[in-house]
Amino acid sequence: MATLLGQRIKAPTSAVERVADVLREQIVDGALRPGTQLTEESLSTAMRVSRNTVREAYSLLIGERIAVRVPNRGVFVAAPDVAAITDLYAVRALLEPAALRWGPGLDERAVAGLRADVTEAQRCREAHDWVGVASENQHFHRHVVAVGGSERLSTIFATVLAEMRLVFHEAGGPFHAPFVDQNVHIVELLEQGHREAAAEELTRYLSDACAALISAVSKPPSHG
Repeated sequence: MATLLGQRIKAPTSAVERVADVLREQIVDGALRPGTQLTEESLSTAMRVSRNTVREAYSLLIGERIAVRVPNRGVFVAAPDVAAITDLYAVRALLEPAALRWGPGLDERAVAGLRADVTEAQRCREAHDWVGVASENQHFHRHVVAVGGSERLSTIFATVLAEMRLVFHEAGGPFHAPFVDQNVHIVELLEQGHREAAAEELTRYLSDACAALISAVSKPPSHG
């Protein structure tokens, strides 16, 4: 857990939330993989907090379904199953297209930011940087929800993205590569002022991605 030292933290309101924020970021960034055990002693030392504070932070993450407590073993980063994937995409299908349709923050600056996200994703894809593609994909969808203009929705979506990243780790490889072009098309529609068409394209994107992800995680492991 030494990598937690120096982690940038966003204006926490308590030590418990600070620890939970760091762990969420580590999960989103891929530093903590599904099945990784979270140890109280190393984290409390790294962040200079009490072990009780760490336990409370773990309880927050367990409540958000991005960590699980295994009796007599400890706390581990969760590994979402097919039911969880389906539920996560149901949440996303409600939030993201609605943000494009009605979000008050969808101005020229926001669209330019989305364009920057997909441009960087294209660059990462050309370099076969699949971790970079996945990160830019998450930035894109986080910024989509942000145009909704609600801090609460953005906070909720941050936990959804953390859980999604766990699923993407399970899928592995260049999962996001085929979806970069769909994100580009969404941005093109927004640049042309077609919010409804962009929202419909995003709905199709989420349906396609959900089906592809379920297929990817359902495949038996290769022994070749």
